[in-house]
Amino acid sequence: MFVKICGVTTEDDALLAVALGADAVGFVFAPSKRQIASSRVRDIVRRLPTEILTVGVFRNELPARVVEIVNEARLSGAQLHGQESIADTRWVADRVSVCIKAFPAGVSALDNADEYGASALLIDSPKPGSGEVFDWSLAEGAPSHRRVILAGGLTPDNVDEAIQRVQPWGVDVSSGVEASPGRKDPRLLRAFIANAQAAPTAEHNRPPEDGFYNWEEELR
Repeated sequence: MFVKICGVTTEDDALLAVALGADAVGFVFAPSKRQIASSRVRDIVRRLPTEILTVGVFRNELPARVVEIVNEARLSGAQLHGQESIADTRWVADRVSVCIKAFPAGVSALDNADEYGASALLIDSPKPGSGEVFDWSLAEGAPSHRRVILAGGLTPDNVDEAIQRVQPWGVDVSSGVEASPGRKDPRLLRAFIANAQAAPTAEHNRPPEDGFYNWEEELR
């Protein structure tokens, strides 16, 4: 199970997430309690192993600015978490290594998900970024042939059930492992990653036998 820890604001939290087995770390550039400057992100990314996927999270930002910040911060890619158009998403996807397009669960735009050209799709609560649990059956509208990352109200206590219900390729968590906004709780972080990785998954979602994710291959 691919695990992304989002809303990271400190080097210590980023390093801890990686040490505990996270595959990806997300940094929020959109207005938020977890917003962080690109210069700070660049300093953190320099300390992380190169195989870790580092993602900048944007909401309705100008496409050129998204690419500029990704390059400035030396990130692996971008997550577009707003109402970005197909054209704008494709423009970004053509210029960054990895592009994740987020959709609120149940929206009709999922019918055209393939047209966005994203490396992976992220299904979030109808109130994106709220940390609220939603009816996981709404995630069934996601294309089954695409990499789907489940987010929205996930915690160490419910991630196992969410994975068994939805069978996503990956999971994404932010507030569900926090001690306070922007500060991760080590115990919750450890429990979330362990529970996500131990959850039963469909055959097509299983990692390689050595358990190591090569995201450059996986997200092509």
